[in-house]
Amino acid sequence: MSTATEITHYVVPFKLHRLEQGPNLQVKCTRDEAMKYYKQMRTIRVMETTASNLYKSKIIRGFCHLYSGQEAVAVGMEAAITLDDSVITAYRAHGWTYTRGVSVKGVLAELTGRHTGCALGKGGSMHMYGKNFYGGNGIVGAQIPLGAGIAFAHKYRDEDSVCVALYGDGAANQGQLFEAFNMAKLWDLPAIFVCENNGFGMGTSAERAAASTTYFSRGDYVPGIWVDGMDVLAVKEATRFAKSYALKNGPIILETATYRYHGHSMSDPGTSYRSRDEVQEVRQTRDPIGKFAELATSSGLLTKEEIKKMDDEIKKEVATAAEQAKTDPELPPEELYTFIYKNPPANTRVRGCDDTIWAATK
Repeated sequence: MSTATEITHYVVPFKLHRLEQGPNLQVKCTRDEAMKYYKQMRTIRVMETTASNLYKSKIIRGFCHLYSGQEAVAVGMEAAITLDDSVITAYRAHGWTYTRGVSVKGVLAELTGRHTGCALGKGGSMHMYGKNFYGGNGIVGAQIPLGAGIAFAHKYRDEDSVCVALYGDGAANQGQLFEAFNMAKLWDLPAIFVCENNGFGMGTSAERAAASTTYFSRGDYVPGIWVDGMDVLAVKEATRFAKSYALKNGPIILETATYRYHGHSMSDPGTSYRSRDEVQEVRQTRDPIGKFAELATSSGLLTKEEIKKMDDEIKKEVATAAEQAKTDPELPPEELYTFIYKNPPANTRVRGCDDTIWAATK
């Protein structure tokens, strides 16, 4: 049986840019929190493995970017914000879609193009949405200026909320990123810009793509923090600090040092620019789920039996969702003409593939 109700975890020291004081190095975690974080991370992992298998079976088609290995980032950040805060990210969005409140079925059904998907089967892998979750965006780096705009909206409405805008190390070299930094700092917007540094932009390592790989200091006049992105509690604490800072002072940058196990997308085996041994070593020594399970069991927060029970329940939940995602109704053709406008004028019609096809919208 578990013997502890709360523990104090010492995290890898944060690196700071333009900050005199940073997040706490001692992070508390309760038993209930440990169960929640483990279940969320494991659910994302099993969901992504299932998505990989569905793709290989040609049930999921098109683009598909998996989040395996990076679960601690989404789960840790979500633990420090609320659903009143906004999140916008790039195309590796399945994990964030889940933590924002969309069910496993909603994610998998979206991937299979079913009407029960979170975007009614219209968005697919790269365009998932939920409450205060603005996607899932397919253009590299384009979500960052949008994130600044969402943060502007929070400030304009005098809301006690922040916008978390995430991008990868590959997108960190985009010019629009620095334009967004400038505007956010100029207007002191409540924005947390997050570089999920998984080491590779497609097949190019960060070291080969960037003259400076200290992404947390790239904003120059915008403060930044480096955090171990494989430690869910470190990510949570860094985000707690960042949210408090952003609400009082304006934008801040987080760099989460993480790793992706799969290739860039399902069309990339991920072994031409790194070795299988490298991936295996990370899985064995730095895996965010394995590390957290070890911490929880060794400290007495959770037992191995409790973890196994959660694992079994998660497998059943995801398997059921996968079966439904294969058999739920597909998107009917007439749905192509719905939800184009928020409030369309009466009798609005939309053109189809050519001038001979017109349909009413709603």
